[in-house]
Formats: sequence, structure tokens, C-alpha cells
Amino acid sequence: MARPRDESAVERPRDASGAKFQRQAAAERLSAERDELRGRLASMSRDLEALFAASADSNADDEHDPEGQTIAYERSQLASLIRAAEDHLGAVEAGMIRLQQGSYGICEVCGQPIPAARLDARPTARTCIEHASRTRP
Repeated sequence: MARPRDESAVERPRDASGAKFQRQAAAERLSAERDELRGRLASMSRDLEALFAASADSNADDEHDPEGQTIAYERSQLASLIRAAEDHLGAVEAGMIRLQQGSYGICEVCGQPIPAARLDARPTARTCIEHASRTRP
């Protein structure tokens, strides 16, 4: 008995490695990454709030308090990690939009398919390897 065709997998032209693009797998991967990032962001935000709350009752003079520099550093580091996670979440959500629009996996510069290996390594990739290396400073 023949199995019904999986309509969730959209076939595109083969890339250089001969791998077929799998829409459903990409959607699941981006969704899982989005959920993980949201959880991490919630946790880091709670940690940052706890740092602010803990320092609210302490000496507000970070410059002269021996622990003040450490607390300020921890707040700064955690805030930077939150910004990076928010940026990554934005890239994941942009990838999900491209997937819905049918442009996911297509290089935004040359219009050619992005190799499956690149998308496996970097699911938020917007360009092929050739064009990604050209845009780096």
C-alpha cells in the first residue's frame, strides 16, 4: 500500500549538496529555537530584576563599595546577554516570517538556494556563504 505524500515537505531545487529543503523541519527547528530563547529571556530578565532588587537595599555608591563594581559588572553583563538574546529572537522570528512567505532558504543577495548545511548550522541565515563572507567587515 502506498503511503500518502507528506504535503508539509515542500520540494525546492536541489542545492549544491543535493539536499532537499524541508519546510516542516525548518518550521519545527525555528519554533523550538524561538521557544528556548523566550524561556532564556524570561529567566535572564528575572535574574536582572533580582540583581536590581538586591542592590536597592544596599549602598547606592557603587564606586566606593567594594562589592559595587562586581554588582555593576554583573548587571551590565546580564543586560548585554539579554540584548543579544533579543536580537537572536528577532532573527528567528524573521526566519519564521520568511518561511511563511516562501523566501526562507533563498539568498537575499543572489536569489539562489542557501545550502542545507548552512541552514542546519545557522537556521536564521539570510544569505549564502559566499555573500555572507562579503558582508562581514
